[in-house]
Amino acid sequence: MSFPLTRLRRLRYNKSIRKLVEDITLTSKDLIYPIFVCEGKNIKKEINSLPGQHQLSIDNVLKICKELISKNIKSIILFGIPSKKNHDGSIACEDDSIIQKTIKEIKIKFKDLLVIVDLCNCEYTTHGHCGTIIDNDVDNDLTLETLGKQAVSLAKAGADVIAPSDMMDGRVKFIRNALDNDGYYKIPIFSYSIKYASSFYGPFREAVNSKPMSGDRKTYQMNFKNSNEAIREVDLDIKEGSDVIIIKPALCYLDIIQKIKKKFNIPIIAYNVSGEYSMVKSGGSKNWIDETAIILEILFSMKRAGANAIITYHALEIVDYLKK
Repeated sequence: MSFPLTRLRRLRYNKSIRKLVEDITLTSKDLIYPIFVCEGKNIKKEINSLPGQHQLSIDNVLKICKELISKNIKSIILFGIPSKKNHDGSIACEDDSIIQKTIKEIKIKFKDLLVIVDLCNCEYTTHGHCGTIIDNDVDNDLTLETLGKQAVSLAKAGADVIAPSDMMDGRVKFIRNALDNDGYYKIPIFSYSIKYASSFYGPFREAVNSKPMSGDRKTYQMNFKNSNEAIREVDLDIKEGSDVIIIKPALCYLDIIQKIKKKFNIPIIAYNVSGEYSMVKSGGSKNWIDETAIILEILFSMKRAGANAIITYHALEIVDYLKK
């Protein structure tokens, strides 16, 4: 049937009807909040390029966790800011490294909070790259050795989920084997299967002091011009044992989220990254945009594209609006 018998606006005139026929939902359970942890006590240092986000000492991380739970946000992802670094990032494998200490404290107070841990070396290397440098490039297989040890150490500390973001070939299988061999076969792997070499990561690199001292990450992160390569990356990670796929960035890659959702029967997490967050904050601070409305539109677009959950710095500020 066509107009005038069919009038799609009939479902739009009434607010209650509009809510009734919505086909995409977004709730607090879909949100994962990123937290930057640093050494020390009583530290809450705002990150210049991420307004409203902070480097936090463990005592203040616990305060944020309490606030998140009060808002019914029960998933976090941790990023470490160590006081010391070394050439291969192996300092992140130590049982008293910053993230391991944080996990232990969180689990004492908040046993039901899902603690996802970003597994990468860029915050822990003196050169800022995501692995061991040999001949001016990241050596894939040497880096796997460090990642495996780091994964086991994090699992031992109490991490619920390991999320490798390094983009080394074969790392999911290597990490899976390392975890299983130490008895951590129940710990899932949420792999950043699709991580583009993107300009949207700038504020994050300031937050964790991980900007490469030389060169860039294009020899291991994906070319943003490519689409079909994403399918190969996900296919390989699933075969190696990945339980969930993370796609990063999200906003300019909604087509990739949708393509992976259609191709594979696996949960997808979209990472609403730092550059996406900062652009919204910048526009909002100048009253160029309706900040809340823009955030909702962005997050719903990620769910509409096929994401099951979203890592987002907007989680705390937006959760109350999701109930309206």
